[in-house]
Amino acid sequence: FSCNLSDLLCCLLGLLYQEYRDKSTRQEIETRRLQDSQTDPEESSSSEETPSEAEPTSTTESKAPPQISLLRNSNSRFNLWQDLPEIRSSGVLSILQPDEIKLQEAMFELVTSEASYYKSLNLLVSHFMENERLKKILHQSEAHILFSNVLDVMAVSERFLLDLEQRVEENIVISDVCDIVYQHTVNHFSVYITYVSNQTYQERAYKQLLQDKPAFREVISQLELDPKCKGLSFSSFLILPFQRITRLKLLVQNILKKVEEKSDRETTALDAHKELETVVKACNEGVRKMSRTEQMISIQKKLEFKIKSVPIISHSRWLLKQGELQQMNGPKTSRTLRTKKLFREIYLFLFNDLLVICRQIPGDKYQVFDSAPRGLLRVEELEDQGQSLANVFILRLLENADDREASYMLKASSQSEMKRWMISLAPNRRTKFVSFTSRLVDCPQIQCVHPYVAQQPDELSLELADILNILDKTDDGWIFGERLHDQERGWFPSSMGEEILNPKIRAQNLKECFRVHKSDDSQRRKLGSRNRQ
Repeated sequence: FSCNLSDLLCCLLGLLYQEYRDKSTRQEIETRRLQDSQTDPEESSSSEETPSEAEPTSTTESKAPPQISLLRNSNSRFNLWQDLPEIRSSGVLSILQPDEIKLQEAMFELVTSEASYYKSLNLLVSHFMENERLKKILHQSEAHILFSNVLDVMAVSERFLLDLEQRVEENIVISDVCDIVYQHTVNHFSVYITYVSNQTYQERAYKQLLQDKPAFREVISQLELDPKCKGLSFSSFLILPFQRITRLKLLVQNILKKVEEKSDRETTALDAHKELETVVKACNEGVRKMSRTEQMISIQKKLEFKIKSVPIISHSRWLLKQGELQQMNGPKTSRTLRTKKLFREIYLFLFNDLLVICRQIPGDKYQVFDSAPRGLLRVEELEDQGQSLANVFILRLLENADDREASYMLKASSQSEMKRWMISLAPNRRTKFVSFTSRLVDCPQIQCVHPYVAQQPDELSLELADILNILDKTDDGWIFGERLHDQERGWFPSSMGEEILNPKIRAQNLKECFRVHKSDDSQRRKLGSRNRQ
């Protein structure tokens, strides 16, 4: 088996990682759709095998290091571990239990997807970074910001892939891969934190180069048109490391869901997942820290205090939401007044620990007339108040800038905007549906079928096949959700997903999630109430 392993596994390498990942997640979506449409989840167990990643095509890969045998070309067209000729001819499929076959497929996907990822990294370096025309156009500092430490990332992927390949070659049945994931995450994956933390500067530099250097724009366009790029953009290659480290955590979760409970393989999977989660969190924090610091400086420059000045910039403070609301003037009973006289504009800056209430003044400035710690805010929705008071809520400051209690009657532009403000202002307020962190037996769930990039700080970016608990929803098409695999919370358009209707599938999703996070159960509850709030 080992002598032909490389020829068998590299069948998937006609696909760049972007294609591999997209086809894998779309197949995952279709599998769940099938499960959701059936009464009993077990009926669809035959389709739960690790999904076929795609029908690969053969390409000529230049400059592939010869020692990585997974990167040699092949005309083979196998997608699953059980489809490999050596597996079929060995008779092992008649011996293994169905659950073990599913586990083999999950481990096999981790290996083959790493090979596909390495292929795409190699193309980023050989086709773009080392292009002579591009080198002449870019200053050394520009190239450093644009490509960061991608060579270190590729070297780590190469070492990781070698160890995975060696493990697969040891036996026709894969013993484990999570122990290898654990060792590499602990000892080598810090390079991902460095790369991803540079993302804000990388994106800005890329946009600036496209705008300021026509020659750069022309060369990039020509390189993107090369057939080996498969129609994929340069930016899709730059974001690969962040996508991979996140996806790797999900692949380990998939393995963890399939290993036998209280086994050695469960222990190594839990250990690997915990370390990967630490790296992913550090990557996220790295990105956020870069952008948050600049944002806080910008906001500080725009504020003029009518009250006692409050220092805005702090390493532990970041913006959660900002925007305009209408403040009601006069008593609540003044319903006979025309709307224009009833309300006046105010502007709110809500940070993770502080609310600042302002009025916009000329020169893109904001005059601060009140503030309060976020922990001392309470909200209350007004119901059945008529058209002029639709989407109105009460904001109470238990202790404002004058050390007294204050109330504001505020009107939002829509129902979703009102709910978004209320949840952001008072995150511990009970939502329409209860979070899975309360261990509720059932909760509405949704599967992401269209990726979404957050446009506001209180929104949640979604990847294909993400599963989320629905915590709240609005009549105008927005959902407040909590993603199961990392407990991140935020708003997103309801059109991005499909609701999971089968209660058995929802229960199965929750059960799997509890199992994945049982090693840090206490931290999970803290994360559920803190993240994205």
